[in-house]
Amino acid sequence: MVKYIFVTGGVLSSVGKGIVTSSIGKMLQARGLKVTAVKVDPYVNVDAGTMNPYMHGEVYVTDDGGETDLDLGWYERFLDLNLKKDNNITTGLVYRAVIEKERKGDFLGRCVQIVPHVTNEIKHRIRVVAKSSNVDVVLTEVGGTVGDIEGLPFLEAIRQMRLEEGFENTLYVHVALVPILDVTKEMKTKPLQHSVNELRRIGIQPDIIVARCSEMIDSEVLRKIALFGTIPENAVFCSYNVETIYQVPLILDEQGMGEFICNRLGFPKSKPEYGQWKIFVDALLNPKYDVKIALVGKYAGLADSYVSMNEALRHAGAACKAKVCIDYIKAEAFEKNPKEIEKLRKYDGVFVPYGFGPRGTEGKIMAIRFARENNVPFLGICYGFQLAVIEFARDVCGLKDANSTEINPDSPHPVIDLMPEQRGIEIKGATMRLGAHKIVVKPCTMAYALYKSEEIYERHRHRFEVNLDYLETFEKNGLVFSGKNADARRMEILELPNHYFFFASQFHGEFKSRPGKPDPEYYGFVKACLDKKLGKAEPEF
Repeated sequence: MVKYIFVTGGVLSSVGKGIVTSSIGKMLQARGLKVTAVKVDPYVNVDAGTMNPYMHGEVYVTDDGGETDLDLGWYERFLDLNLKKDNNITTGLVYRAVIEKERKGDFLGRCVQIVPHVTNEIKHRIRVVAKSSNVDVVLTEVGGTVGDIEGLPFLEAIRQMRLEEGFENTLYVHVALVPILDVTKEMKTKPLQHSVNELRRIGIQPDIIVARCSEMIDSEVLRKIALFGTIPENAVFCSYNVETIYQVPLILDEQGMGEFICNRLGFPKSKPEYGQWKIFVDALLNPKYDVKIALVGKYAGLADSYVSMNEALRHAGAACKAKVCIDYIKAEAFEKNPKEIEKLRKYDGVFVPYGFGPRGTEGKIMAIRFARENNVPFLGICYGFQLAVIEFARDVCGLKDANSTEINPDSPHPVIDLMPEQRGIEIKGATMRLGAHKIVVKPCTMAYALYKSEEIYERHRHRFEVNLDYLETFEKNGLVFSGKNADARRMEILELPNHYFFFASQFHGEFKSRPGKPDPEYYGFVKACLDKKLGKAEPEF
């Protein structure tokens, strides 16, 4: 019978529930158990697709085209899974489903209420994932903070699941902050106590408490948490700051959390096997080299806007035995002061990520031009791919004022244009070209050297694409489109053969990057940055 683990958070949001959830999954996987993970988001949006990255971090895209919370990215990376859009449950999705059923008369004239109709829909969606995944354990992370009004239906639903699934098949994990006062250096448990009391008030007694602290809690603090949390001392653990988040499963398992969970849920006792995981962590902690990357973007003020890209660069760095140091540079800085572009000379590579709209685009184009003209390794993703096309059109092909119709609808040279099927679309949610699509890779190209295959599947999220009217002009001037979709009408990868490393993709390779299995385009970029720094004539893939 499938077991359910529910992870809640207290004191403040972004306390680390996603990493704890992922780490629990990794501890169970290390013991041979099959797991999956669900993220519950209490916001009323149907999905994350229409939210500004500054509001909620990046939008993570699944193979089946789901625009989901960034925590699904952590689940996929830690657990090496390909999840589905069903693994992200939102208030918007739940209420839409309930209202549609009401409109169809499915409730037989009853008064539709939060309990039982909304809570039943939540439980149904969690169980659908359990059934379709064929796993031993379903991990469900409840977003937000205990006490948030919008999260109450979800907490009520997981409370009911204990009654329905049984004590032996359910486990509650509560993650809460234990701050350290600057003046006295004292660890304060009162905020955690209040969050546990709030959880109890709505009928949930945690089985495990994870104290989130900047350092390992001492025995006195642990005893106090256990006493006021009404749990045994061996059910209290600490997720403290570490050099890399990939250490978290290891430090929690060392404290006995993995063994405690297995005993509590009735799984056979077994020794965890972390072989490849430990090798990866060791590579992160003990690099031989370092490379400095300039990330020139629109959302540079919030690192979570680029979390999957950051991690893909780190995965690639570990494979190259190199520490990747990322500086986030606001593209507008180059627009306000063009001389600032010279600062890029101190970096080993230039990276231009995704984005939308006109803000900062000219600054990104300036950074791309700098990389191309100075033979600096360059990687562009999605919008970065499109802006690389625009820069090449302007500065190599001589197409003055070339642009994207997203930026300038009246451009005389719309080298990037709206996809035909996107014309006339008014509803913005879930209407982009989304999910995994087939790409044909051209032999004898850098792309083929990296992917080692003529056919790949990568995840997408875009509305605009290369205008085929300009394809002959681009190719005549030396731009190579080394990856195209199945009917060769969509350009997916570009490269410049005479450049040390100039590579860009319309797709998001970072969504498939995993610890120990870096995405090929990110690996190629970091390897090129390192090889050029080491004085090699060309990158060695």
